[in-house]
Amino acid sequence: MDIPETQYVEVGEAQIAYQVLGDGPIDLVFNHGHCHSDAHWELEPEADFFFKLASFTRLILFDRRGSGASDRIEDGRFPTWEEWNQDLLAVLDAVESTTTAIFAEYEAGPLAILFAATHPDRVSSLILGNTAARYSYADDYPVGIPIPQLNVNVDFIRQLWGKPEMGQAFPSVATDPRICAQVAKVCRASATPRAASAQARYAYTELDARSSLPLVRAPTLVMVNGGGGQSAYVPIARYTAEHIEGSRFIEFGGADPMFFVGPNSEVIAEVSEFLTGERELVESDRILATVLFSDIVRSTERAAADGDHRWRSLLDAHDEVVRQQLTKFMGREVKHTGDGFLAAFDGPARAVRCAQAIVDRVQPLGIEVRVGVHTGECEVRGDDLAGLAVHIGSRVMGQADASEICVTSTVKELVAGSELSFTELGDFALKGVPDRWRLFRVDREWTRGEREPSP
Repeated sequence: MDIPETQYVEVGEAQIAYQVLGDGPIDLVFNHGHCHSDAHWELEPEADFFFKLASFTRLILFDRRGSGASDRIEDGRFPTWEEWNQDLLAVLDAVESTTTAIFAEYEAGPLAILFAATHPDRVSSLILGNTAARYSYADDYPVGIPIPQLNVNVDFIRQLWGKPEMGQAFPSVATDPRICAQVAKVCRASATPRAASAQARYAYTELDARSSLPLVRAPTLVMVNGGGGQSAYVPIARYTAEHIEGSRFIEFGGADPMFFVGPNSEVIAEVSEFLTGERELVESDRILATVLFSDIVRSTERAAADGDHRWRSLLDAHDEVVRQQLTKFMGREVKHTGDGFLAAFDGPARAVRCAQAIVDRVQPLGIEVRVGVHTGECEVRGDDLAGLAVHIGSRVMGQADASEICVTSTVKELVAGSELSFTELGDFALKGVPDRWRLFRVDREWTRGEREPSP
């Protein structure tokens, strides 16, 4: 399936960009607010999400007024919900869609609810993901999120919009600099930081579609990620579902604020079954894996002290040692990070033994490494891995000292009976990871040259 061509439709004085992908029997509009018709195909997780949806629908995408490839609004304001309605209607007419399903996430949710209530003849189904009829607390809406908490999100957007650090909002990709760079590029293409934060403030504090909920007659599916820092969004999503007659509510355990980022096979399957009556059989994109993160301790200082030529030689020697041990212990190199590696194993004991061998064999080079190991559910993206387990593995490595291997309690429990021994380090709050994690240091089992572990 090829990336679709961007087309335009005129709405008064404005031109609205849109795309159509797939030829399924059901028309499906997807929108989550700020986007860019061309740039979002360069964000790999989003492109993959679109291709999955288009495998069983005719997928319709559009950049609402003031965003992406569509016309900006001259006075700098953000579009009203009536203008959003006009834009969507014009796109549907242009693609000759008489009735369509709408899948709205984030700030597009309240607007989609209003559209479904206003144009019931044009909406066949409504899917709301990680959104709600209203976000903020009110006296008659105690499940709402307190304004100060929402203001933290607005400030985050204003400060980091268009920067790789924006990827911190998505735990599944927060440790992947390549994906974070793609997120930053799409953000820059879709809106300025001022426009994006203003739109977020408007969505959080002014949009209120609660009065329209009883008027929604289309079959409705409400889904939300409730893991990590997303738990505050569960009550408002549930409220939305409870006030749409006959709607279905599903809570997933993901920690990302949008479904396109993290593991989403179950989300796609639910959408497919809801729209077509059949669950889409998608290739599994989640596996249980043990991830190993390693990096060279004080690499920046060493590079400055040694000079480029010697440092490059040391890096090459280090990389060769690591790759030799990955091969020996049946690990798979997932990513080379410049001064370290992300590797995956199908057995945690082999991962720990490999880490011990790496720590041991780089020392004659005058290099020390630190290693983190964790076992959990990972999302497969081609040859890459992503997901919360990868994020945790990176954070665990950050707790290790030079020539030290840190593991989670999950790893320790899974290697029981392997003769590996551990020393408890305590409970840690890992940045960007929910809950506290009990970490352990792997004890040394041999001295270099005396005994070598078997795979």
